[in-house]
Amino acid sequence: MSENTKPSLLIVTGLSGAGKTNCLKILEDLRYFCVDNLPLKLLSGFASLVKGLNREESQPTAVVVDIREGSDFIPNLWSALSQLEKDGIPYTIIFLESNDEVLVRRFSETRRRHPLSTDGGTLTAIMRERALLRPLREKANFIIDTSNYNIKELRDKLMAILSLIGGTEEEVFTVNIISFGYKSGIPIDADIVMDVRFLPNPFYDETLKDLNGLSMEVSSYVTGNKIGQEFLDKFTSLLLYVLPLYKRDGKSSVTIAFGCTGGKHRSVAVASAVKKILIENGYKVNTYNRDLE
Repeated sequence: MSENTKPSLLIVTGLSGAGKTNCLKILEDLRYFCVDNLPLKLLSGFASLVKGLNREESQPTAVVVDIREGSDFIPNLWSALSQLEKDGIPYTIIFLESNDEVLVRRFSETRRRHPLSTDGGTLTAIMRERALLRPLREKANFIIDTSNYNIKELRDKLMAILSLIGGTEEEVFTVNIISFGYKSGIPIDADIVMDVRFLPNPFYDETLKDLNGLSMEVSSYVTGNKIGQEFLDKFTSLLLYVLPLYKRDGKSSVTIAFGCTGGKHRSVAVASAVKKILIENGYKVNTYNRDLE
């Protein structure tokens, strides 16, 4: 790997069944541009294309290459890496592995065939692949044994590696706020749902009925009273307590849904008020008023 500590290309490889697919999904969540099972003959050209993008277009890039390439995988990989070095394209290799027992169990559970499977069975194929990939394992910059890792632990390990090589920027934790009307159903992607139909309803005020929760008049009517203020104080205090816990647990975003009868007045007003408070506390917030015409 080049001395450049911010690689333009992350190469994920390793044993079949060791978790490369899960690794790629995690990298996608970390805003990597990912390609699975890229033919090695295309690796140099692909990496050169990525390197040629301007700063606004570029993003961290990862590819998965492995024994699915076929019997010429290792010589093809050496040739591709040699070309990357000749072109001055830095790269980092992450090698994933697991113990034989775990790999056999994973293939049994998924009922997938090992790429090198023959009449000798899965274990024989695993042992053969391990022997074939030994030189690649020795060349790898990082080795991850996923035998006892769950998804969160694998993500934490990847984050630690990426922070070392400068391959990712710190994630921006995002709060998504949705207002909705119960008459049209609860948003299926909500992590937290809060029913605000206990608040004063502007629908029954003729001067406010035709306005919506984005207006100052409706907002004041819904949240400017004692009940509305106490609710906002207590609910946002709870959010400011739990949101860091969600972030610590590995979530990159949390979706909060506020619901009223029609999704036009109270839920919209509360969503706007909560958004303002969270922004004041340093959170990135997106809002979507689902049922507001």
